[in-house]
Amino acid sequence: MLENYKKWLMAIGLAGSCGLFAQAAGSFRLHNSGSEAIVDYEKYGVFVGTGTSQYRYYIRDRNGLADAVGEGIYPNVEALKEDPAYQTMRRSKHLEGKLWDLLNSGQNQAAFFAWASDANQPLGIKQFYVGMVLENSGLYTQAIKAYEAAVIHFPTAYAHTSWGSPWYVGPAALDSVSWLIRHHPELGMSLKAGSLRILHRYEDNPRNEVFEVDPGKIVRVPAHPASPVRRIRLSSYPIQAELGNGPIHLTQFTNGHWQLFVGNKPYVIRGITYNVVPVGRSPDNGTLVVHRDWMLEDENKNGKIDGPYDSWVDLNRNNRQGPNDRVVGDFRLLQEMGVNTIRLYHHEYNKPLLRDLYERYHIRVIIGDLLGAYTVGSGADWYEGTDYRDADQRRTMLESVREMVESEKNEPYLLLWVLGNENNFGNGNNCRKFPEEYFSLVNEAAKLIKSLDGNHPVALVNGDLTFIETAAELCPDVDILGVNAYHGRHGMGDSFWRDIQELWKKPVLISEFGAPAYDQYRPEAEGEKEQADFLRNNWEDIEWNLAGGPGQGNALGGVIYEWLDEWWKAGPSFDPAVHDKIGQFQGPFPDGWSYEEWYGIASQGDGSHSPFLRQLRPAYYLFKNDLWNPKKWIKRGLPK
Repeated sequence: MLENYKKWLMAIGLAGSCGLFAQAAGSFRLHNSGSEAIVDYEKYGVFVGTGTSQYRYYIRDRNGLADAVGEGIYPNVEALKEDPAYQTMRRSKHLEGKLWDLLNSGQNQAAFFAWASDANQPLGIKQFYVGMVLENSGLYTQAIKAYEAAVIHFPTAYAHTSWGSPWYVGPAALDSVSWLIRHHPELGMSLKAGSLRILHRYEDNPRNEVFEVDPGKIVRVPAHPASPVRRIRLSSYPIQAELGNGPIHLTQFTNGHWQLFVGNKPYVIRGITYNVVPVGRSPDNGTLVVHRDWMLEDENKNGKIDGPYDSWVDLNRNNRQGPNDRVVGDFRLLQEMGVNTIRLYHHEYNKPLLRDLYERYHIRVIIGDLLGAYTVGSGADWYEGTDYRDADQRRTMLESVREMVESEKNEPYLLLWVLGNENNFGNGNNCRKFPEEYFSLVNEAAKLIKSLDGNHPVALVNGDLTFIETAAELCPDVDILGVNAYHGRHGMGDSFWRDIQELWKKPVLISEFGAPAYDQYRPEAEGEKEQADFLRNNWEDIEWNLAGGPGQGNALGGVIYEWLDEWWKAGPSFDPAVHDKIGQFQGPFPDGWSYEEWYGIASQGDGSHSPFLRQLRPAYYLFKNDLWNPKKWIKRGLPK
């Protein structure tokens, strides 16, 4: 790979959709959009080995195919020269500069011309991002053609994420085709069949992979407006299997769908990660224990915990508390938003506080043990990291799990147990090098939990799906796969849910999903709207795959990351008194960068009234008024 794009490819997100949302401002007209809205590839070539590892598409009529697809879409590399706008931009040097920065700048026409004409990009990567720019511009028919071309011609192309794991063009492009057709029924298209299975995909070694490719076929159907999702009545299906026999358990129906039950009622996890960190505090300078301190802080000495009870909403966002900016408390705000669950990463809890969260606000708690992630719970030195081969460290971590369960198992607020948090990425541990040792420990911990408490399910939280096959083999006592998934604006994608169904065979919880509310190219209000758009699409993807839905039926819900901006998290200075706007790594986010201090759906304003002030972003109201609104939730056929 060439260095001018390798840096980005090492950082792009796992589903590859890191696009823009200001489509009206970035729209443009193509000079040549091709002769066919739906390309009949069989007219111009031959498919061989469809659905197998021997798949190939051989072009017989190159000129005819080029005419059908239009400019910028493979194999049409000549039509750009006939586009007057391209010639004008090329002469005026609008196409020069950093290709990846141009992609996310909002200059969609320049980005299209630059990507379509650049001779240094691998063809599969180039074709995918041509599709993304066309989609960003609202040119959905052409975007579908570009993504389809990537699947048909370059299904085995791959790059790398910022975590070093492979990212694949073919599945991402096919997922994008499916998403666009689903969300734009006015186009009058349907995707028949279509799957791209990659055997050994999640072993973290591209050399072992085998691609079985069926690009499917796009066909014409009557155009129609969007309609509500049809859900099936699960009570008409017999029960096939159950995990757990306590009041909180998992049920699988004979159609393969999984549902979480609390008592006799189905329960969809509408969750959020909650951690209130005052501006200026950080674990890096010894002034904060992240997983604990928010439960204890009473800065104004009024006998109440600050964030949960004393926060107030800055309605006009002027960073002052006016007469209408009433003290309401985060717990009330979460309840009004529709949250029914919060996720806590590591134990050491204020039990009276969590009891009140449950009893007064009806919000349950996912309780976790980090199991050596970031060296928490293992006793290891940070610079050496947790060693899952070390017998003493394993005993220490299991003892930590035992303490957690014995302390919390009888608490009414407990929903389920969680082990780890992206340990497979190797953050402060050696799981990446020794995954078998790590996942064997996970199963030991799950067995230990079940020996102490048979009333609550056990989940493992992975960073995406790397090592999922290893986890499935070595963790039979784990009930739920939790996945921290940052796949971009389309959600996780059809292939994600299908792979879990085939490889894990048990239910999945999206244990983190989110996007920053900052975009370097746009005003603050637009960046916040982009965040809301990302979260909407991610949640709708989860809802599509809930039990009774048209998807895989293996989703249990999701956890938004996160409630409130945390100012301590990022560089360049790691100054917890500064709300940094420097991206930490590139990926599938609104402007192509992750801003670790901007993931809250509530902000702390200018920080002058931390930890009490809340400025609620559009994403908060999106969930409150629509996605998690009880009336609309029930209307969509989902359990309250």
